[in-house]
Amino acid sequence: QVQLAESGGGLVQPGGSLSLSCAASGIIFSMYTMAWFRQAPGKQRELVARIASGGSTYYVNSVKGRFTISRDNAKNTVYLRMNSLKPEDAAVYYCHASYLRDYWGQGTQVTVSS
Repeated sequence: QVQLAESGGGLVQPGGSLSLSCAASGIIFSMYTMAWFRQAPGKQRELVARIASGGSTYYVNSVKGRFTISRDNAKNTVYLRMNSLKPEDAAVYYCHASYLRDYWGQGTQVTVSS
């Protein structure tokens, strides 16, 4: 059974930092492209950052220079380090794995508010 378990969400003030983790099980993690998506209320789910099995990364323009995606294949875990958070970064953040098929985590809430 495949599981993607996100953790690390919470409340942070504007300008603050937060780190998300996603621990995967049931897949050959190193073969998967891993990504973080987010969905704010009333908005479509959007891709935030992606890291391929080989380590190449992609970021949506709105988070470039502020967010960093990384992976540890030995721990079957993908991370998202979020710095300089803005209120518009508030959303439910979802972990996503794709290779021959796609898998989603259940999401973790990130709230950015003073």
